[in-house]
Amino acid sequence: MPHFIAMKPHFHKVPAQIQASFSIRHDIVPNFGRIWHYHPELELHYTIKGEGVRFIGDKISNFSAGEIILLGENLPHTWHCKEEYFQEGSSRDVEAVVLHFLPNCMGDDFLQLPEAHLLPRLYEKAKKGMLILNETRERLSQLLLLATKAENLDRIVALISILKILSETRDYQTVSPAYTFYPSGEQETERLNAVYNYTLSHYNKVITLDEIAAISNLTVTSFCRYFKLMTRKTYYDFLTEIRINHACRFLIEDKHSIAQISDRCGFYNIPNFYRQFKKVTGVTPMTYKRNYLQAE
Repeated sequence: MPHFIAMKPHFHKVPAQIQASFSIRHDIVPNFGRIWHYHPELELHYTIKGEGVRFIGDKISNFSAGEIILLGENLPHTWHCKEEYFQEGSSRDVEAVVLHFLPNCMGDDFLQLPEAHLLPRLYEKAKKGMLILNETRERLSQLLLLATKAENLDRIVALISILKILSETRDYQTVSPAYTFYPSGEQETERLNAVYNYTLSHYNKVITLDEIAAISNLTVTSFCRYFKLMTRKTYYDFLTEIRINHACRFLIEDKHSIAQISDRCGFYNIPNFYRQFKKVTGVTPMTYKRNYLQAE
């Protein structure tokens, strides 16, 4: 999947549970929201139901049911559901178990124990995101559901069991290998979130620089300079990656022709779609689709 240099995220205060050392919840909600955010807590996110596009660090990828990802401290992220989940009157819901915990939630001394030596290594790996795979994913999905119902010491036992599996597994892929985060001011965050949300909602239409600059309350020249400074790439590079990522999802769904996918993703020109797709993914649309189906 394509990479992007992420826009500056919004700080999110994870709601604290009274008399609890960590937070775990089982959400059944209309969507996962749209806010690009970060927090000091690590997050283990298990998607039970739902699909769309996720942004983690500098990586854009599709997500679907069954996915488990561990996010490290202050790693910016958002799960952006397919547009039908945001439509008024939609009866569709998404479902996830979300675990939040600080590295020292069981005390600083706990991390100093000889038996806990794998945990600091785990927390370091998690700073780039870990997509959990294979048998480890199956074991964790069951444990996370059980942990949502645990009480008192059983909660701590459940957390330690989850951390033990994560710290020992080799069944994972690094999500965002080159991401570096620098906190931003509130005004800058709001401006870039406006650009981000507008792009995700209108990627399948023509978006002019005049249009997106107006969203940012900047002139075109100032916007181009500002966006390049903040993201280290042009706005159209970012827009192309969004469009190609949606094209990848449509190819996997195998319900539309190449021409239809090109049109649905805002290209309107098949040769340009092929050129941009190969530039971002390294392969042609048909090769991408064939490789996915063979892997399945």
